[in-house]
Amino acid sequence: MSPALRRHPRFISLEGGEGAGKTTALNAIRSALQAQGHEVVLTREPGGTPLAERIRALLLTPDAEIAAEPLSAEAELLLVFAARAQHVRQVIEPALRRGCFVLSDRFTDSSYAYQGGGRGLEPAWIADLERRAVGLLPGLTLLLDVDVAVGRARANGRDLWPDRIESEQDDFFQRVRAVFRERATQDPTRFRLIDASQDQAGVAAQVVAAIDAWLAQEPGND
Repeated sequence: MSPALRRHPRFISLEGGEGAGKTTALNAIRSALQAQGHEVVLTREPGGTPLAERIRALLLTPDAEIAAEPLSAEAELLLVFAARAQHVRQVIEPALRRGCFVLSDRFTDSSYAYQGGGRGLEPAWIADLERRAVGLLPGLTLLLDVDVAVGRARANGRDLWPDRIESEQDDFFQRVRAVFRERATQDPTRFRLIDASQDQAGVAAQVVAAIDAWLAQEPGND
């Protein structure tokens, strides 16, 4: 029997498609938490540890640059979870035990969106890996939602050399966005939907307001 997922009130994830403005939002959240005296560990996925960062490089390097062997959807998913298992054991869980807030740029919701929605892999398989290899859910997930065309235009203006995921077509990212939005609808107690079509200041104000409301309502976060 697979273990149950545990939610932790001091674990916050930030999700969204390409060009949603996660970097600005992450910095705003970290500043808001630190201003209230909290210690914050800022991390990312895939990655977050030296080994997981090496896996990230395998995942995101364009196939043509490493070999004439496209990475299969199944291999991609397993690599993501290998990096995530290491990340949870080496960084996230130790920080939570110390009483820190952990702020992660992406977590398992991205696997449902990118490998599930984008690649078409079975959500049940992802859920089983989540229970067995991860066992942890954020207490709060902020979903930065923006139209695919708007997000891709932003990303294209920022990234001169798109990685393997960023090089996908619009229909891939439409499926990713649809799954993110579906998951937010299915779990409204955990998700907060942020309108990322606004300018950076507007997005930062939304995420800080969401964090303030979360701190006020969640026991153990004061």
